[in-house]
Amino acid sequence: MNEMTLEKSWAEILKDELKKPYVADLKKFLSLEAEQGYSTYPPKQFVFNAFRHTPYDKVKVVIMGQDPYHGPNQAEGMSFSVAPGVRVPPSLQNIYKELNNDLSILPAQHGSLMKWADQGVLLLNATLTVRARQPKSHYGKGWEQFTDTVIEKLCDRQDPLVFVLWGRSAKEKCEKILETRSHPHAVLTAAHPSPYSAEGFFGCRHFSKINNYLKSWDKDPIDWSLNS
Repeated sequence: MNEMTLEKSWAEILKDELKKPYVADLKKFLSLEAEQGYSTYPPKQFVFNAFRHTPYDKVKVVIMGQDPYHGPNQAEGMSFSVAPGVRVPPSLQNIYKELNNDLSILPAQHGSLMKWADQGVLLLNATLTVRARQPKSHYGKGWEQFTDTVIEKLCDRQDPLVFVLWGRSAKEKCEKILETRSHPHAVLTAAHPSPYSAEGFFGCRHFSKINNYLKSWDKDPIDWSLNS
């Protein structure tokens, strides 16, 4: 984990953060996980995928997640997104249902959201790694401080963004930062799209609302369709 693993605009914005002691401790922790034989997800080369596909100055929307999928071959370094060929997880199925209800876009047959990321949708998790089959196993190791700084750097932009906060943890993480700053950004909140809470997610119409915000700021809307 160093500047060379991040896209260059993020490496510049976060260069001071990457020098802090907790980052070195986080690197040691991840190395120890490997030495002790634990599998961690996503694969090392995908940990910073969200930043690679959505440079700092290209971010238009932030969709906040929790931690990566903890099953084999699922996580690809972007919140809610899974690698091509992997079964679409239930939460993402519900996102597709809401997208269809909102904009009449048919659900994709795959779960990779890379097309969204390449258009300026930062798909950010609160923690960027997880031990195999142990959700939230890398909480409290430093990732939260790192992603708090990412959010702070985005909040400091005067160019407006849309923050999309699904579920209590996303709301608590981002709103406490947003509330401490004067900013031009829009914030959309709803329940998490998990099957356990999707009743409060359906009907939020966030996809059309995001595009309405972007158009009002003279920005290109997101093409949410993931089908060919």
